[in-house]
Amino acid sequence: MVEDVVVASVAAAMVTASFPLYLYGAWIIIEAEPVTWGDLRHHLSYIFAGLALTTVPVLFWMLPRLFDQLGGFAVMHAFFGVQAYAFLAFALTGIVPILRAKREYNLYHEPDRDVDLDEIHENMGAWRLRLRAGVIGYVVCWLAAWVLGVIRFVLKYPSLPV
Repeated sequence: MVEDVVVASVAAAMVTASFPLYLYGAWIIIEAEPVTWGDLRHHLSYIFAGLALTTVPVLFWMLPRLFDQLGGFAVMHAFFGVQAYAFLAFALTGIVPILRAKREYNLYHEPDRDVDLDEIHENMGAWRLRLRAGVIGYVVCWLAAWVLGVIRFVLKYPSLPV
């Protein structure tokens, strides 16, 4: 059977590799003016890849072993990880109605630079706030969970060269 340290190292590498994908996905949207359907799909391809690199180790490595390892760093690591996913769910409560409204006005296929997004729906400001708060919360909690995970890894496998 594969040694524990090998699987833990692969899981850590996968989660770590997701962060540049998140950054690049964010950069795509930040730089796009206006955001077209192609920009959005390009952005989401990086975000979904990052989420997969984070979620697969969580579901198949960390979660099944969580209750066997409950202690200080493990609990904090799990807490921030769960909070990250909660913020992601909160962000989705903003992005889904935004996508619907922008598609209704065909702003992805025929972007109009003169259209103020807040004018296409009365709740657009609230939806955009939810999206921003959710994304920022996800990133902050993800980073906290990642740092705690790295600390746990170093403490559990101290003989590995880091």
